[in-house]
Amino acid sequence: MARRLAIVCAVLAAVAVGVPALAPAAPALLGGAGPEHQPGVVGDPHLERATQLHDMGAEIVRVTLDWRRIESREGTFDWEREDATLDALRAQGITPILVLWGTPGWANGGRAANVPPGSAADFAEFAQEAATRYSWVRRWIIWNEPNQRRWLVPASPVLYVTRLLNPAGAAIKSVIPSATIAGGATAPRGGKGGTSPVDFIRGMGRAGARLDAYAHHPHPLSPAESPFKGGCDHCTTISMANLERLLTETRRAFGRTRIWLTELGYQTNPPDKILGVRWGTQARDVAEAQRRAYLAPRVDVLIQYLVRDEQSTAAWQSGLETASGRPKPAMQSFTLPLVQVSRRGATTRVWGQVRPGDGARPYMLERFVGGSWTQVAQAQTTARGFLTRAVRATHGDRLRLVDPSTGMASPTLVVT
Repeated sequence: MARRLAIVCAVLAAVAVGVPALAPAAPALLGGAGPEHQPGVVGDPHLERATQLHDMGAEIVRVTLDWRRIESREGTFDWEREDATLDALRAQGITPILVLWGTPGWANGGRAANVPPGSAADFAEFAQEAATRYSWVRRWIIWNEPNQRRWLVPASPVLYVTRLLNPAGAAIKSVIPSATIAGGATAPRGGKGGTSPVDFIRGMGRAGARLDAYAHHPHPLSPAESPFKGGCDHCTTISMANLERLLTETRRAFGRTRIWLTELGYQTNPPDKILGVRWGTQARDVAEAQRRAYLAPRVDVLIQYLVRDEQSTAAWQSGLETASGRPKPAMQSFTLPLVQVSRRGATTRVWGQVRPGDGARPYMLERFVGGSWTQVAQAQTTARGFLTRAVRATHGDRLRLVDPSTGMASPTLVVT
C-alpha cells in the first residue's frame, strides 16, 4: 500500500505504559516543517523561509488562510500575503497544505475569530473563493484544533461538522474534485471546556463527517514522553506516544481514512525550564518521531512544529533553531534522522533518511573509533531517501549518518 508522509508541534502528565509495535507500512515518507512563527528574518521573508525549508529537505508545509484577515469586509478579499507565501513555496517545489480558519466579525455578529459563522453558507463561499484562487493545491484542512475553546466556541464536534467541515469540503471539491479534505486537526487534549480528541472523533463520526483524511496534533503531554514511550493507553488524550489510539479511533469512526499529523513539537530547555527537554533529547525525539510515523499504517503527513522558537519563553520553544536563529541538534535530526532499531551482540540495526534530494541518494555510516570517525558502511538509500542497515557496533559505540553530497552529519547515536 503506497503512502506519503509529510514532516511541519501542549503538555500534561500521562500514565506511562509500553507502546505495542505498529504494523509496518510501505517505505514512503514526505518531510515537511512549519514556518509559521519565524521572527527575525530579513529581506524577503517568504523567499528566505521557503529557501530555508528547501535546504532542510522539507517537502510539505502547512499554510493558514485566515478568513478573518483575508475577508475582513464581506466580499472584499486580500490575498497578497498568501500569494507571496505560496508562490515562494511553489518555486522551491514544496507542497502546501492549506488550512481554513478564523471567522470575520461580519459573519458571526462581531464576535471573536473562534466563534463559527452564523451561516454555513458564508464559510462555504470563502472556501470556494480560496479553492478557485489556489486551484493547484490538492491538500486542505478545515479549521484548527476545534476540540479546544481557544479555537472553536463551543468545542462541539456536531457544530464543527455541520457548520464548517462538510460545507467547506463540498465547496472546495466543487472547484477541485481531486482535492483531499482533512477534518479534525485536533489538539492532543481538550483542555478546560474543550472536548478530548477521542470524544471529538467519535462525535464527528456520529455527526456524519465527510473527509478524506483525519488531521491531528500529537504533541507530547509531558516532558517525560518520547515518540515510543510514556503514552496512556486508556486515556482520551492522544499524543505521539499512544499513536495507535488515533489509528483505532479514526478507523472505527471513518473507516480506513488517511492520517495527517500536522503539528508535532518537542520543546527544549533551555529556554523552557518547565516543559522543555535537553537539546540532545529533542534531537533524539525528532528522529524517533519520523520512524514512528514511517512505521504507522495510513499515516501520510508529519509536520515538525516549529522551525524557529518563538520570541516569548511563554510561547512555543519547539523549534529546530533558537529564536535568534542558532541551530539546535534537532535541525540535523530533521534532515538526517538516525535511529537504533535493534542490537544483537556486536550487530546493530539502524534506520534513517537522507534529505534533501530526489531518488536514491548516497550515504555513509560512521563509527567513532580511536578518537576519529571511521566509515563502516556506504550505500544508496531507497528512492525516497530511506535506509535500514546492520553494522558492527556494540553497547556504548557511537554512530552517525553522513550525507556525502553535503558533508552534513546527523547527531551522534549512542548504541544501547
